[in-house]
Amino acid sequence: MSNRLTVGKLLEQLRDELQLEEMGDPVGHDREITSPEASSPGLALSGYLNRFPYQRIQVLGETEITYLQSLGDDTRKENLEKFFDFPMPCAFITKGLEPPEPMVEVADRAGIATIRSHLKTAEFFRILKPFLADHFAPRTTMHGSLADVYGVGLFFTGKSGIGKSECVLDLVERGHRLVADDLVFVSRKGSDVLIGRGHERQGHFMEIRGVGLIDVPAIFGVKAVRQQKRLEVVVILEAWDADARVDRTGLDVQTINVLGVELPRITVHLNPGKNITVIAEVIAMNHLLRYHRGYDSATAFNEMLIKDMSRKSAAHRYLLEDEE
Repeated sequence: MSNRLTVGKLLEQLRDELQLEEMGDPVGHDREITSPEASSPGLALSGYLNRFPYQRIQVLGETEITYLQSLGDDTRKENLEKFFDFPMPCAFITKGLEPPEPMVEVADRAGIATIRSHLKTAEFFRILKPFLADHFAPRTTMHGSLADVYGVGLFFTGKSGIGKSECVLDLVERGHRLVADDLVFVSRKGSDVLIGRGHERQGHFMEIRGVGLIDVPAIFGVKAVRQQKRLEVVVILEAWDADARVDRTGLDVQTINVLGVELPRITVHLNPGKNITVIAEVIAMNHLLRYHRGYDSATAFNEMLIKDMSRKSAAHRYLLEDEE
């Protein structure tokens, strides 16, 4: 699916929410919006066009419209022609204000849509900016299953047939929640938050080998699923290998980079009889202790051993000195 955003698509998706109406001819719908930012033109309307961020959506509020109305007719026309000579995506006017002459005419000749919103400028930005941020957020797809376990987003991955879906199904049966199975769409919010969700057409169906497709909310209820969840831990399921190097203490924390964000990575080696569901719950609870309460079990145990060895070493030195 193309991530290309045009003025026409924005109008289609936000027309009602932003209370939009087009001014003048329906032009510029094919212009592409390439920036997640929207800004007021400021000094550009006065003819000062150095460092003018024309790639952004331009939003004219009461200050800009009042300024244009204060100009003489010739000066206003000249400034508007210079302004719309830049290949901006479109121009919005907020608060339902009337565009000063000949703004719409100049914009139409340049093939740039002039759109009016009846919202106040602050409210307009409050709705538009999150929409743009979400659309332009870095994205990727990951093969695996995402579950909400004790409020922690665990992403299970591994080779086909290793048991990812079965593990998540068992977690759902124990009261946890399914977010997505098989294919997870991941987007980055800000600099360090990853949000995962499933394909809208797949919904919360799961494929269980030997059983087929099952409808999780139909079987377990709507409380067994959620639409999206933050990814916090990546759990890699691997077949048991007696020769594999396995971290026995948890001191050596492994990470994996997803869209520039480092996530804890835990590899679980599967063998007959291992209760992966309980292990997944422990992974979630241990993550809560480590990253939300600042308590690291492995580090605490290691420090306890070091203190104990230090005490014994000091006592041994004292005995040797006493014998001398």
